[in-house]
Amino acid sequence: MAQVAMVMNLDKCIGCHTCSVTCKQTWTNRQGVEYAWFNNVETRPGQGYPRGYEDQDAWRGGWALKHGRLVPRAGGRFARLARLFANPDLPGLDDYYQPWTYDYENLTNAPLGDDVPTAPPRSLIDGRPTAITWGPNWDDDLGGGPEHAAEDPVLRKVSDDVRLEYENAFMFYLPRICEHCLNPSCVAACPSGAMYKRIEDGIVLVDQDRCRGWRMCVSGCPYKKVYFNHQTGKAEKCTLCYPRIEAGEPTVCSETCVGRLRYLGVILYDPDRVGEAASVEDEKDLYAAQLGCFLDPHDPEVAAAAEASGVPHDWVSAARRSPVHALISRYRVALPLHPEYRTMPMVWYVPPLSPIVDALAGTGNDGEDAGNLFGAIESLRIPVSYLAELFTAGDPDPVLYSLHRLAAMRAHMRRVNLGEEEDPDIAHGVGMSVDDLRDMYRLLALAKYEERYVIPTAYAANGGHDHPDPLAHSGCSLDGPGGPGMMERRDAAPTRVNLLTWNGNGRPSGLFPERAEPAEEEA
Repeated sequence: MAQVAMVMNLDKCIGCHTCSVTCKQTWTNRQGVEYAWFNNVETRPGQGYPRGYEDQDAWRGGWALKHGRLVPRAGGRFARLARLFANPDLPGLDDYYQPWTYDYENLTNAPLGDDVPTAPPRSLIDGRPTAITWGPNWDDDLGGGPEHAAEDPVLRKVSDDVRLEYENAFMFYLPRICEHCLNPSCVAACPSGAMYKRIEDGIVLVDQDRCRGWRMCVSGCPYKKVYFNHQTGKAEKCTLCYPRIEAGEPTVCSETCVGRLRYLGVILYDPDRVGEAASVEDEKDLYAAQLGCFLDPHDPEVAAAAEASGVPHDWVSAARRSPVHALISRYRVALPLHPEYRTMPMVWYVPPLSPIVDALAGTGNDGEDAGNLFGAIESLRIPVSYLAELFTAGDPDPVLYSLHRLAAMRAHMRRVNLGEEEDPDIAHGVGMSVDDLRDMYRLLALAKYEERYVIPTAYAANGGHDHPDPLAHSGCSLDGPGGPGMMERRDAAPTRVNLLTWNGNGRPSGLFPERAEPAEEEA
């Protein structure tokens, strides 16, 4: 099967929140989801959004392994049915934040007086005066300060002796969206079957017609990336901008990212291995187990099996050029977020290296020298252990492996840029060739638009082999000619109405089936 996946290079995130704002303007700019951020950028260390979402002892999200069998951490089918109407594992609005606006009319309508009028905050939920005490980027505003960083569920796993030292070492930004997992617990938790994972591209969506608002998906998602719309009574979540993906375009957050840190591409995987990989006994083996699910698109047998399973040839070709596959499987520098949740997440991260360089430079050493870098990575165990809790279930070895390769790339390219002689030992020391380091550098630092986003267009259920233009038959239903309830076909008489632009008045032609007229009687 094929999956559209994402990799984010955390070394390039500047915490500008442009991705969050553009996503909200595109997807959650309506009533009922004022508090929802499908994309948010967190400061680490910090509490995250919603507050403390990583504490699964409290929220009971993801999967648990019991007697070698995966079961939702929230309980089995009967346990969820027993609390269908009273789910105690839901975050409250204060855990997200009380969304607000300002009473700007007070600035213009206030009576004359000695005091300058203000625009007091008002709740977007009920319109009443509110106090601003929390927000989706509150840790960012506080710079990861000790008072709030101590509430970081991941930081609690680091001993008290190193907490303060670690906080002085560095902080970094962590953008988050829905993980569109291979083994999504939100889908398993949904009683009405409204949550589903698309076969053609792996995107996890909510069927709004089938959703009954039980909110089991909210508690079942360990990343808390499913939201409840209190106006419509439906669940909503990140759609990975599927109308854009179907048209071969990147997501809005990727398109507008200032740091160009996001990569989108196709990964081929064996669905028969997913359940076994998610069920490994030791959590530290989950990263390697998920890597084992991914297939090499350059392997002729894999390519033939993919096409035999209905994956179109252009998707297989895209998987061969996929930057996501290169960063995850070829260079092995990207890591999954919290694999211990056993959902097999498909948004991976290149861990940050720059704080180590900054720490070295602060001691008066050459922060770009290969020997200094490798030594610093081994000695700065505190940040590595924190990164390991985020990305590899506490196992520092894959994090060290990734950071060593990133350090080797940086040291090698500095020699090239300074006109010094290349040292192949730098590449060989991390199990790579000089060409590999150059290719990885181009992908991480210089990649152009079409190299960062390798997204084939949508394909039909039969694999798209019978149609030269797949979009003509299975493209975005929101704007394609002849789509459900959308634009009329230009080459035929109008057969349906564009429901997005209809004002609700009258009975336009095509809204209902035409009534057959009785045949005129012959004179």
